[in-house]
Amino acid sequence: MKIDSDIVKLSDKAGAETIDIRRSLEDVLQKNCGKVIDAFHEFNLGEGHFHGSTGYGFHDAGREALDKIVARITGSEKSVVRFQFVSGTHAITSALFESFHISDRWISITGKPYDTLSPVIGESLQDKGSLLEWGINFKMVEILNGDWNKAAIEEELSRGVKLVFIQRSCGYNWQRSFCISKIEEICRFIKQKSPQTVILVDNCYGEMVEDKEPAEAGVDIIAGSLIKNLGGGIAPAGGYVAGKAELVDAASRNLTAPGIGTEEGATLDINRLLFQGIFFSPAAVNQALNGAVWASCLMEKFGFEVLPRYDEKRTDIIQGIKMGSRKRLEVFCRGIQKGSPVDSRAVPTPVMNPGYRDEIVMAGGTFIQGSSIELSADGPLREPFAVYLQGGISFPYIKIGVLSALQEMKDEGLLK
Repeated sequence: MKIDSDIVKLSDKAGAETIDIRRSLEDVLQKNCGKVIDAFHEFNLGEGHFHGSTGYGFHDAGREALDKIVARITGSEKSVVRFQFVSGTHAITSALFESFHISDRWISITGKPYDTLSPVIGESLQDKGSLLEWGINFKMVEILNGDWNKAAIEEELSRGVKLVFIQRSCGYNWQRSFCISKIEEICRFIKQKSPQTVILVDNCYGEMVEDKEPAEAGVDIIAGSLIKNLGGGIAPAGGYVAGKAELVDAASRNLTAPGIGTEEGATLDINRLLFQGIFFSPAAVNQALNGAVWASCLMEKFGFEVLPRYDEKRTDIIQGIKMGSRKRLEVFCRGIQKGSPVDSRAVPTPVMNPGYRDEIVMAGGTFIQGSSIELSADGPLREPFAVYLQGGISFPYIKIGVLSALQEMKDEGLLK
Protein backbone atom coordinates (compact mmCIF):
# COMPACT_ATOMS: atom_id res chain seq x y z
CA MET A 1 0.00 0.00 0.00
CA LYS A 2 1.28 3.42 -0.94
CA ILE A 3 0.63 6.04 1.73
CA ASP A 4 1.75 9.63 1.16
CA SER A 5 4.63 10.78 3.34
CA ASP A 6 2.65 13.62 4.95
CA ILE A 7 0.07 11.12 6.21
CA VAL A 8 2.80 8.81 7.51
CA LYS A 9 4.51 11.72 9.24
CA LEU A 10 1.38 12.67 11.18
CA SER A 11 0.74 8.99 11.96
CA ASP A 12 4.18 8.70 13.53
CA LYS A 13 3.59 11.89 15.48
CA ALA A 14 0.27 10.56 16.79
CA GLY A 15 1.99 7.33 17.77
CA ALA A 16 4.64 9.18 19.76
CA GLU A 17 2.13 11.47 21.48
CA THR A 18 -0.10 8.57 22.59
CA ILE A 19 2.51 6.04 23.66
CA ASP A 20 2.19 6.74 27.40
CA ILE A 21 -1.61 6.53 27.27
CA ARG A 22 -1.47 3.27 25.35
CA ARG A 23 1.01 1.81 27.84
CA SER A 24 -1.33 2.77 30.68
CA LEU A 25 -3.95 0.39 29.20
CA GLU A 26 -1.80 -2.60 30.13
CA ASP A 27 -2.87 -2.50 33.78
CA VAL A 28 -6.52 -3.24 32.89
CA LEU A 29 -5.35 -5.84 30.37
CA GLN A 30 -3.42 -7.69 33.07
CA LYS A 31 -6.33 -7.56 35.54
CA ASN A 32 -8.81 -8.88 32.99
CA CYS A 33 -6.44 -11.65 31.88
CA GLY A 34 -6.21 -12.67 35.54
CA LYS A 35 -10.00 -12.60 35.83
CA VAL A 36 -10.35 -14.93 32.83
CA ILE A 37 -7.70 -17.38 34.06
CA ASP A 38 -9.24 -17.45 37.54
CA ALA A 39 -12.63 -18.30 36.04
CA PHE A 40 -11.18 -21.06 33.84
CA HIS A 41 -9.42 -22.53 36.87
CA GLU A 42 -12.42 -22.20 39.19
CA PHE A 43 -14.58 -24.32 36.89
CA ASN A 44 -11.76 -26.67 35.95
CA LEU A 45 -11.90 -26.09 32.22
CA GLY A 46 -10.69 -29.18 30.39
CA GLU A 47 -10.53 -30.55 26.86
CA GLY A 48 -13.71 -32.49 27.51
CA HIS A 49 -15.63 -29.21 27.66
CA PHE A 50 -14.78 -28.54 24.00
CA HIS A 51 -16.85 -31.43 22.66
CA GLY A 52 -20.27 -30.26 21.59
CA SER A 53 -23.71 -31.78 21.68
CA THR A 54 -26.42 -32.38 19.10
CA GLY A 55 -30.19 -32.49 19.06
CA TYR A 56 -31.65 -31.23 22.32
CA GLY A 57 -28.21 -30.75 23.84
CA PHE A 58 -29.07 -32.29 27.19
CA HIS A 59 -26.28 -32.43 29.81
CA ASP A 60 -23.79 -30.43 27.75
CA ALA A 61 -20.91 -29.98 30.19
CA GLY A 62 -19.15 -27.43 27.96
CA ARG A 63 -22.24 -25.25 27.66
CA GLU A 64 -22.78 -25.34 31.42
CA ALA A 65 -19.13 -24.46 32.11
CA LEU A 66 -19.30 -21.60 29.62
CA ASP A 67 -22.33 -20.14 31.37
CA LYS A 68 -20.58 -20.31 34.74
CA ILE A 69 -17.35 -18.81 33.43
CA VAL A 70 -19.06 -15.80 31.83
CA ALA A 71 -21.09 -15.27 35.00
CA ARG A 72 -17.85 -15.27 37.00
CA ILE A 73 -16.09 -12.88 34.58
CA THR A 74 -19.00 -10.43 34.53
CA GLY A 75 -19.59 -10.58 38.29
CA SER A 76 -23.08 -12.03 37.79
CA GLU A 77 -25.15 -14.63 39.61
CA LYS A 78 -25.84 -16.42 36.35
CA SER A 79 -25.38 -16.15 32.61
CA VAL A 80 -26.68 -17.79 29.47
CA VAL A 81 -24.19 -17.85 26.58
CA ARG A 82 -25.46 -19.21 23.26
CA PHE A 83 -24.44 -19.06 19.65
CA GLN A 84 -28.19 -19.19 18.94
CA PHE A 85 -28.35 -15.50 19.89
CA VAL A 86 -28.03 -13.98 16.42
CA SER A 87 -26.86 -10.58 17.67
CA GLY A 88 -26.56 -8.32 20.67
CA THR A 89 -29.97 -6.92 19.76
CA HIS A 90 -31.43 -10.43 19.99
CA ALA A 91 -29.90 -10.95 23.45
CA ILE A 92 -31.21 -7.58 24.67
CA THR A 93 -34.65 -8.31 23.22
CA SER A 94 -34.81 -11.65 25.02
CA ALA A 95 -34.16 -9.85 28.30
CA LEU A 96 -36.70 -7.13 27.53
CA PHE A 97 -39.65 -9.28 26.49
CA GLU A 98 -39.56 -11.36 29.65
CA SER A 99 -39.44 -8.28 31.89
CA PHE A 100 -42.90 -6.85 31.32
CA HIS A 101 -46.62 -7.31 31.76
CA ILE A 102 -49.24 -5.40 29.79
CA SER A 103 -49.27 -1.64 30.59
CA ASP A 104 -45.83 -1.69 32.23
CA ARG A 105 -43.62 1.33 31.63
CA TRP A 106 -39.91 1.42 30.87
CA ILE A 107 -37.47 4.20 30.10
CA SER A 108 -34.11 4.69 28.44
CA ILE A 109 -31.96 7.16 30.36
CA THR A 110 -29.21 7.41 27.73
CA GLY A 111 -31.35 8.93 25.03
CA LYS A 112 -32.34 7.05 21.89
CA PRO A 113 -31.29 3.38 22.00
CA TYR A 114 -29.27 1.91 19.14
CA ASP A 115 -31.12 1.90 15.82
CA THR A 116 -31.80 -1.84 15.71
CA LEU A 117 -33.87 -1.60 18.90
CA SER A 118 -36.38 0.79 17.31
CA PRO A 119 -38.50 -2.02 15.79
CA VAL A 120 -38.29 -3.86 19.12
CA ILE A 121 -39.57 -0.84 21.05
CA GLY A 122 -42.11 0.03 18.38
CA GLU A 123 -42.58 3.47 16.91
CA SER A 124 -46.17 2.70 15.89
CA LEU A 125 -48.57 -0.22 15.91
CA GLN A 126 -47.32 -1.00 12.41
CA ASP A 127 -44.20 -2.46 14.07
CA LYS A 128 -45.54 -5.98 14.41
CA GLY A 129 -44.29 -7.99 17.36
CA SER A 130 -42.91 -4.90 19.09
CA LEU A 131 -43.21 -4.13 22.78
CA LEU A 132 -45.61 -1.31 21.86
CA GLU A 133 -47.94 -3.79 20.17
CA TRP A 134 -47.90 -5.82 23.39
CA GLY A 135 -49.02 -2.74 25.34
CA ILE A 136 -45.65 -1.87 26.88
CA ASN A 137 -45.08 1.88 27.20
CA PHE A 138 -41.69 3.43 26.53
CA LYS A 139 -40.23 6.84 27.38
CA MET A 140 -36.88 8.25 26.37
CA VAL A 141 -34.97 10.49 28.78
CA GLU A 142 -32.26 12.51 27.08
CA ILE A 143 -28.93 12.98 28.77
CA LEU A 144 -28.26 16.48 30.07
CA ASN A 145 -24.97 18.18 29.22
CA GLY A 146 -23.31 14.79 28.84
CA ASP A 147 -24.57 13.48 32.18
CA TRP A 148 -27.60 11.86 33.74
CA ASN A 149 -30.76 13.96 33.82
CA LYS A 150 -31.53 12.97 37.40
CA ALA A 151 -34.52 15.29 37.76
CA ALA A 152 -36.25 13.79 34.73
CA ILE A 153 -35.33 10.26 35.81
CA GLU A 154 -36.73 10.84 39.29
CA GLU A 155 -39.95 12.20 37.82
CA GLU A 156 -40.38 9.10 35.65
CA LEU A 157 -39.62 6.77 38.56
CA SER A 158 -42.29 8.48 40.66
CA ARG A 159 -44.86 7.48 38.03
CA GLY A 160 -43.85 3.83 38.20
CA VAL A 161 -41.15 2.31 35.98
CA LYS A 162 -40.67 -1.44 35.60
CA LEU A 163 -37.28 -1.22 33.86
CA VAL A 164 -34.56 1.34 33.25
CA PHE A 165 -32.47 0.83 30.11
CA ILE A 166 -28.88 2.07 29.87
CA GLN A 167 -26.83 1.93 26.70
CA ARG A 168 -23.21 1.84 27.80
CA SER A 169 -21.74 2.83 24.44
CA CYS A 170 -22.61 5.86 22.34
CA GLY A 171 -24.11 3.71 19.59
CA TYR A 172 -24.94 6.04 16.69
CA ASN A 173 -25.47 9.01 19.01
CA TRP A 174 -22.84 11.74 19.09
CA GLN A 175 -22.45 11.59 22.86
CA ARG A 176 -20.04 10.22 25.42
CA SER A 177 -20.29 6.61 26.48
CA PHE A 178 -20.93 5.89 30.16
CA CYS A 179 -18.09 4.48 32.23
CA ILE A 180 -18.64 1.99 35.05
CA SER A 181 -18.27 4.60 37.79
CA LYS A 182 -21.06 6.69 36.25
CA ILE A 183 -23.26 3.62 35.84
CA GLU A 184 -22.64 2.75 39.49
CA GLU A 185 -23.64 6.28 40.49
CA ILE A 186 -26.96 6.14 38.65
CA CYS A 187 -27.73 2.63 39.91
CA ARG A 188 -27.48 3.86 43.51
CA PHE A 189 -29.77 6.76 42.64
CA ILE A 190 -32.38 4.57 40.94
CA LYS A 191 -32.42 1.90 43.64
CA GLN A 192 -32.78 4.56 46.32
CA LYS A 193 -35.81 6.05 44.56
CA SER A 194 -37.36 2.82 43.26
CA PRO A 195 -35.79 -0.39 44.65
CA GLN A 196 -38.03 -2.70 42.63
CA THR A 197 -37.09 -1.20 39.24
CA VAL A 198 -34.92 -3.47 37.09
CA ILE A 199 -31.79 -1.92 35.53
CA LEU A 200 -30.73 -3.37 32.17
CA VAL A 201 -27.48 -2.41 30.44
CA ASP A 202 -26.68 -2.91 26.77
CA ASN A 203 -23.06 -3.93 27.30
CA CYS A 204 -22.09 -4.17 23.61
CA TYR A 205 -18.58 -2.85 22.86
CA GLY A 206 -17.83 -2.45 26.57
CA GLU A 207 -16.67 -5.83 27.86
CA MET A 208 -13.06 -5.98 29.09
CA VAL A 209 -12.47 -2.26 28.54
CA GLU A 210 -12.50 -1.53 32.28
CA ASP A 211 -11.61 -3.86 35.15
CA LYS A 212 -15.26 -4.04 36.29
CA GLU A 213 -18.44 -4.94 34.42
CA PRO A 214 -21.86 -3.31 34.95
CA ALA A 215 -23.19 -6.26 36.97
CA GLU A 216 -20.48 -5.42 39.54
CA ALA A 217 -21.77 -1.84 39.70
CA GLY A 218 -25.35 -2.52 40.75
CA VAL A 219 -26.90 -3.39 37.38
CA ASP A 220 -29.48 -6.20 37.48
CA ILE A 221 -28.99 -7.63 33.99
CA ILE A 222 -26.62 -7.08 31.05
CA ALA A 223 -26.59 -8.35 27.49
CA GLY A 224 -24.12 -8.34 24.63
CA SER A 225 -22.73 -9.96 21.51
CA LEU A 226 -19.96 -12.52 21.05
CA ILE A 227 -18.88 -11.05 17.71
CA LYS A 228 -17.85 -7.98 19.61
CA ASN A 229 -15.48 -7.78 22.60
CA LEU A 230 -16.19 -10.97 24.52
CA GLY A 231 -15.71 -13.22 21.48
CA GLY A 232 -12.14 -12.05 21.01
CA GLY A 233 -12.38 -12.25 17.21
CA ILE A 234 -12.65 -16.04 17.51
CA ALA A 235 -16.31 -16.71 18.33
CA PRO A 236 -18.16 -17.28 15.02
CA ALA A 237 -21.55 -16.15 16.36
CA GLY A 238 -23.59 -15.68 19.50
CA GLY A 239 -24.46 -13.51 22.42
CA TYR A 240 -25.05 -13.60 26.16
CA VAL A 241 -27.28 -12.40 28.96
CA ALA A 242 -25.91 -12.18 32.51
CA GLY A 243 -26.98 -10.84 35.88
CA LYS A 244 -29.43 -11.84 38.58
CA ALA A 245 -30.42 -15.48 38.25
CA GLU A 246 -34.18 -14.93 38.06
CA LEU A 247 -33.79 -12.37 35.27
CA VAL A 248 -31.38 -14.54 33.29
CA ASP A 249 -33.77 -17.48 33.62
CA ALA A 250 -36.57 -15.28 32.30
CA ALA A 251 -34.49 -14.18 29.30
CA SER A 252 -33.59 -17.78 28.52
CA ARG A 253 -37.30 -18.67 28.42
CA ASN A 254 -37.69 -16.12 25.67
CA LEU A 255 -34.70 -17.51 23.78
CA THR A 256 -36.00 -21.10 23.94
CA ALA A 257 -39.39 -21.74 25.58
CA PRO A 258 -41.00 -21.83 29.03
CA GLY A 259 -40.02 -25.07 30.72
CA ILE A 260 -36.83 -25.36 28.65
CA GLY A 261 -34.85 -22.25 29.51
CA THR A 262 -31.14 -23.01 29.80
CA GLU A 263 -31.51 -26.79 29.93
CA GLU A 264 -31.39 -27.35 26.16
CA GLY A 265 -29.49 -26.03 23.19
CA ALA A 266 -27.07 -28.07 21.13
CA THR A 267 -23.58 -26.59 20.87
CA LEU A 268 -22.42 -28.68 17.88
CA ASP A 269 -18.67 -27.98 17.52
CA ILE A 270 -18.74 -24.38 18.76
CA ASN A 271 -17.68 -24.71 22.41
CA ARG A 272 -13.93 -24.59 21.88
CA LEU A 273 -14.20 -21.41 19.77
CA LEU A 274 -16.32 -19.68 22.40
CA PHE A 275 -13.91 -20.58 25.22
CA GLN A 276 -10.95 -19.54 23.10
CA GLY A 277 -12.63 -16.26 22.18
CA ILE A 278 -13.15 -15.41 25.85
CA PHE A 279 -9.52 -16.29 26.54
CA PHE A 280 -8.30 -13.87 23.84
CA SER A 281 -10.85 -11.14 24.56
CA PRO A 282 -8.78 -9.03 27.02
CA ALA A 283 -5.88 -8.87 24.54
CA ALA A 284 -8.16 -8.20 21.56
CA VAL A 285 -9.89 -5.38 23.40
CA ASN A 286 -6.54 -3.94 24.47
CA GLN A 287 -5.36 -3.81 20.85
CA ALA A 288 -8.65 -2.19 19.80
CA LEU A 289 -8.20 0.47 22.49
CA ASN A 290 -4.62 1.12 21.37
CA GLY A 291 -5.90 1.68 17.86
CA ALA A 292 -8.75 3.91 19.00
CA VAL A 293 -6.45 6.16 21.06
CA TRP A 294 -3.99 6.52 18.18
CA ALA A 295 -6.74 7.07 15.58
CA SER A 296 -8.40 9.73 17.72
CA CYS A 297 -5.17 11.68 17.97
CA LEU A 298 -4.39 11.28 14.27
CA MET A 299 -7.84 12.25 12.98
CA GLU A 300 -7.83 15.34 15.20
CA LYS A 301 -4.56 16.38 13.58
CA PHE A 302 -6.35 16.33 10.23
CA GLY A 303 -8.98 18.69 11.60
CA PHE A 304 -11.78 16.25 12.41
CA GLU A 305 -13.85 16.44 15.57
CA VAL A 306 -13.46 13.20 17.52
CA LEU A 307 -15.24 11.60 20.46
CA PRO A 308 -13.64 10.67 22.74
CA ARG A 309 -10.40 12.58 22.43
CA TYR A 310 -7.28 10.47 22.65
CA ASP A 311 -6.51 11.45 26.28
CA GLU A 312 -10.02 10.90 27.68
CA LYS A 313 -11.19 7.91 29.74
CA ARG A 314 -12.72 5.09 27.70
CA THR A 315 -15.38 2.55 28.52
CA ASP A 316 -15.90 1.03 25.07
CA ILE A 317 -13.92 0.38 21.89
CA ILE A 318 -15.81 2.88 19.74
CA GLN A 319 -14.08 5.90 18.27
CA GLY A 320 -16.42 8.53 16.84
CA ILE A 321 -15.16 10.76 14.02
CA LYS A 322 -17.38 13.53 12.69
CA MET A 323 -17.01 13.48 8.90
CA GLY A 324 -19.38 16.38 8.25
CA SER A 325 -20.65 15.12 4.88
CA ARG A 326 -22.09 12.02 3.30
CA LYS A 327 -19.25 11.82 0.79
CA ARG A 328 -16.49 11.94 3.42
CA LEU A 329 -18.24 9.21 5.41
CA GLU A 330 -18.56 6.97 2.35
CA VAL A 331 -14.98 7.54 1.20
CA PHE A 332 -13.53 6.91 4.67
CA CYS A 333 -15.40 3.60 4.85
CA ARG A 334 -14.22 2.72 1.36
CA GLY A 335 -10.64 3.24 2.48
CA ILE A 336 -11.11 1.07 5.59
CA GLN A 337 -12.48 -1.67 3.33
CA LYS A 338 -9.44 -1.39 1.05
CA GLY A 339 -7.17 -1.85 4.05
CA SER A 340 -9.03 -4.93 5.27
CA PRO A 341 -7.79 -8.52 4.90
CA VAL A 342 -11.06 -9.88 3.43
CA ASP A 343 -13.06 -8.47 0.50
CA SER A 344 -10.62 -5.60 0.12
CA ARG A 345 -11.91 -4.92 -3.40
CA ALA A 346 -15.50 -4.59 -2.25
CA VAL A 347 -17.00 -1.10 -2.17
CA PRO A 348 -19.22 -0.34 0.87
CA THR A 349 -22.61 0.76 -0.43
CA PRO A 350 -25.34 2.53 1.56
CA VAL A 351 -28.13 0.07 2.35
CA MET A 352 -31.15 -0.27 4.60
CA ASN A 353 -30.03 -3.12 6.84
CA PRO A 354 -32.61 -5.10 8.85
CA GLY A 355 -33.62 -3.18 11.96
CA TYR A 356 -32.24 0.20 10.85
CA ARG A 357 -34.30 3.29 9.96
CA ASP A 358 -31.63 5.12 7.91
CA GLU A 359 -29.26 4.03 5.20
CA ILE A 360 -26.05 2.69 6.74
CA VAL A 361 -22.56 2.52 5.28
CA MET A 362 -20.59 -0.37 6.77
CA ALA A 363 -16.96 -1.24 6.09
CA GLY A 364 -15.39 -4.36 7.49
CA GLY A 365 -13.49 -7.01 5.60
CA THR A 366 -13.65 -9.35 8.57
CA PHE A 367 -13.19 -13.10 8.95
CA ILE A 368 -16.43 -13.26 10.96
CA GLN A 369 -19.27 -11.48 9.17
CA GLY A 370 -20.12 -8.26 11.01
CA SER A 371 -17.48 -8.81 13.68
CA SER A 372 -17.00 -5.44 15.37
CA ILE A 373 -13.99 -6.55 17.40
CA GLU A 374 -12.19 -6.96 14.09
CA LEU A 375 -11.55 -3.63 12.41
CA SER A 376 -14.73 -2.05 11.09
CA ALA A 377 -16.23 1.37 10.50
CA ASP A 378 -19.82 2.35 9.91
CA GLY A 379 -22.29 5.14 10.29
CA PRO A 380 -25.82 6.22 9.39
CA LEU A 381 -26.31 8.64 6.52
CA ARG A 382 -27.75 11.43 8.63
CA GLU A 383 -26.39 14.48 10.40
CA PRO A 384 -23.71 14.89 11.65
CA PHE A 385 -22.44 12.19 9.26
CA ALA A 386 -20.25 10.62 11.92
CA VAL A 387 -18.37 7.41 11.32
CA TYR A 388 -17.83 5.01 14.21
CA LEU A 389 -14.54 3.16 14.10
CA GLN A 390 -14.36 0.07 16.25
CA GLY A 391 -12.28 -2.96 16.88
CA GLY A 392 -9.07 -4.24 15.48
CA ILE A 393 -7.48 -7.27 17.12
CA SER A 394 -4.04 -6.02 16.10
CA PHE A 395 -2.81 -2.43 16.47
CA PRO A 396 -0.57 -2.61 13.35
CA TYR A 397 -3.53 -3.76 11.26
CA ILE A 398 -5.66 -0.94 12.67
CA LYS A 399 -3.00 1.52 11.54
CA ILE A 400 -3.00 0.02 8.04
CA GLY A 401 -6.77 0.34 7.81
CA VAL A 402 -6.96 3.92 9.03
CA LEU A 403 -4.03 5.06 6.89
CA SER A 404 -5.74 3.46 3.91
CA ALA A 405 -8.88 5.47 4.71
CA LEU A 406 -6.92 8.71 4.97
CA GLN A 407 -5.16 8.05 1.68
CA GLU A 408 -8.49 7.38 0.00
CA MET A 409 -9.81 10.69 1.31
CA LYS A 410 -6.71 12.54 0.10
CA ASP A 411 -7.00 10.99 -3.34
CA GLU A 412 -10.58 12.28 -3.48
CA GLY A 413 -9.53 15.77 -2.39
CA LEU A 414 -11.37 15.46 0.92
CA LEU A 415 -8.43 15.75 3.33
CA LYS A 416 -7.16 19.04 4.64
